[in-house]
Amino acid sequence: MINSNKIVIIGGGLAGCEAAYQISKFNIDVDLYEMRPKIKTEAHHTKYLAELVCSNSFRSDDKEYNAVGILHEELRIADSLIMKTADRNKVPAGSALAVDRVNFAKEVDDTIKSIPNINIINEEVKDLNQFDNQIVIVSTGPLTSKTLAESIKIKTSENYLAFYDAIAPIVYKDTINMSIAWKQSRYDKGNGDDYINCPFSKEQYYQFIEKIKIAPKMEFKDFEETPFFEGCMPIEEIISRGDETLRYGPMKPVGLTNPHKTDEPYAVVQLRQDNKSGTLYNIVGFQTKMKHGSQKEIFKTIPGLKNAEFARLGGLHRNTFIKSPKLLDPFLRLKNTQNIFFAGQITGVEGYVESSAIGLMAGIFASYDLKKNELKLPPENSAHGALLKHITMNANPDTFQPMNINFGLMPNINLELTGKKNIKGREKKKIQSKIAISSIKEWIKEINF
Repeated sequence: MINSNKIVIIGGGLAGCEAAYQISKFNIDVDLYEMRPKIKTEAHHTKYLAELVCSNSFRSDDKEYNAVGILHEELRIADSLIMKTADRNKVPAGSALAVDRVNFAKEVDDTIKSIPNINIINEEVKDLNQFDNQIVIVSTGPLTSKTLAESIKIKTSENYLAFYDAIAPIVYKDTINMSIAWKQSRYDKGNGDDYINCPFSKEQYYQFIEKIKIAPKMEFKDFEETPFFEGCMPIEEIISRGDETLRYGPMKPVGLTNPHKTDEPYAVVQLRQDNKSGTLYNIVGFQTKMKHGSQKEIFKTIPGLKNAEFARLGGLHRNTFIKSPKLLDPFLRLKNTQNIFFAGQITGVEGYVESSAIGLMAGIFASYDLKKNELKLPPENSAHGALLKHITMNANPDTFQPMNINFGLMPNINLELTGKKNIKGREKKKIQSKIAISSIKEWIKEINF
């Protein structure tokens, strides 16, 4: 017999856990399906729910001038499990919010398992039809299994899209030579010394990129035409766009002063703290598809990393997402099967925070659906509303690609709201931020959540 007070969630990542947490507050039962640890993926390493498989950074926490910082603040206002757990497990990262990845996942895992009306089922879901007419949220993220992806393809009558995500290596801090490297945040942001910096001379830089060019790479013949996501581009792909490209990306030397030398570095590799105890540091922006042997050899030529030992080497994994603007209605439901919701990265958002935000909204939408209550969408001048409107209405289905939250998704501020003409730059962002945070507070109040 079908439980009429239950919602099924497939996938125990950030979006799935966020959705489950929100649903539980409505006193609705949740069956949360997570195939790990019974069935492993190419990117996960632990048994915990909500494991972070790429960076440990939730990006900028600046809520006045950065769109993702606004999304952070909105999630806090909405009592997001993912955001409050991130805040409790933060590690130094300048103006960014970065977390101890293991402690973060463990705490989310413990919280979800402690909620009585959430039932975790460690099984792979292979067919959406097994749930009949129950409300289902699909939040399987970048590593949706092949069998479930095929079921989604059949259910949507649409080929799903795919791209590659890459993973950066992690180094043990005590193996970094601090007589060559030094601690400093770019432009002294945050605590001023949140990053470890490894300086390159011009000669060292060009020798370094030549070694990367000729290094053997991982091959993925089944998905040769699959593109890389711009926000998580392997360094090999960045270098292929020109020898100087790394210097204007993750290796830019600006805003830093080397205390060991008077000469300005030609390029700098930065490492960011990866755990709370400060024993692990990840190489920022150094996602790679080099084979493991080459990674060790080449990354040890980074000044200061000659004796480095690696807690994790870089890697590459496939990501999948649907054509949300074509397939989903404004409440994240499949247009042709309205008991099925989608949440997280599979909807075509990119980033931990964006995935969590879509998970939060899917959880609320599904709960209202189950209770047969009407629900107003979040305002489009909020970061949540802008992101939702982009993936379900505004984006072109034919050219749809994963998107981070940005000010370009939010509506322009007008004269009526501000009393001013031609507002630009930081002043405009600050006003957009105030409007977004105020409007999400109003929405939360209106829906009595």
